[in-house]
Amino acid sequence: MKAAVYTGYGAPDVVRITEIERPAVKDNELLVKVHATTVNRTDCAYRSAKPFVNRLFTGLVKPRATVLGTEFAGVVTAIGSAVTSYPVGERVFGFSARGGAHAEYLSIPQDGPLATMPSNSTFEQAAPGTEAAHYALSLIRAAKLHKGQDVLVNGATGGIGSAAVQLLRVLGANVTAVCGTEHVELVRGLGAGRVIDYTAEDFTKDDRTYDVILDAVGKSTFGRCRRVLRPGGIYLSSELGPLSQNPLLALITPVLGGKRVKFPIPKHGPEIVRHFQQLMESEQFRPLIDRRYPLDQIVEAYRYVDTGQKIGNVVLNVEP
Repeated sequence: MKAAVYTGYGAPDVVRITEIERPAVKDNELLVKVHATTVNRTDCAYRSAKPFVNRLFTGLVKPRATVLGTEFAGVVTAIGSAVTSYPVGERVFGFSARGGAHAEYLSIPQDGPLATMPSNSTFEQAAPGTEAAHYALSLIRAAKLHKGQDVLVNGATGGIGSAAVQLLRVLGANVTAVCGTEHVELVRGLGAGRVIDYTAEDFTKDDRTYDVILDAVGKSTFGRCRRVLRPGGIYLSSELGPLSQNPLLALITPVLGGKRVKFPIPKHGPEIVRHFQQLMESEQFRPLIDRRYPLDQIVEAYRYVDTGQKIGNVVLNVEP
């Protein structure tokens, strides 16, 4: 089968398209013919091994798994002897923590993070529905957000940020979103009641205060945001922080009382994907798509995502 393979860490050019063996299917696994996948921040971090801590998960000297790709949408083409959840021919989408989606075929356990595709979605629309969105949902749930709270989302046009704005709207939160000038109306359309143009205004010097600040791009810090957090307010970030301080602050600040940092470890499971399936079918959530590339142009896709300028998600079409 055709796959995007990397055998060493580095720039996008370390990835090449080649023929490899189709994955074997264990008794409890499905074989999915991948129609669409994505190139996301996780893929870029693992490919480049930056920050260095990523090597603890991918391999200290070289990558253990040579095919990246976490999100997928496709069709079940074979099942193991113990599989009862999905028949051959079922359209599915999901998240593969072990990678492997940048290929024509992917194997995944039947009890893994996958679900039947939303009936109103194409493969392109479903593929980006789990990776960034499950990070956003993990952050929101960690803060125990509820209707009527005031939340600021910094980086509202990225994969995580655009998902967070929509998920917060579903919860009934009052959303203030931060983005660039050219995307103000786009973000407003996602569900933000108020939008701050970061090129004209620094939200950390604003007069408004918030119950929760969700930094979806890791461009700010708890120290800078403290002033605009209300008493007992929560700072969330999708990144470790400039000095990798966020996990440590998440341990210290609850003990000190007052304003807190939370840095949850996302959970992967079928219930998360089923949750997004329902939201997508009810049209309460729709992954934002920026660009589409064929699998053969994955290096160009990586180069674009590496710029940090993508809006929402970048989709790879594996099956034309």
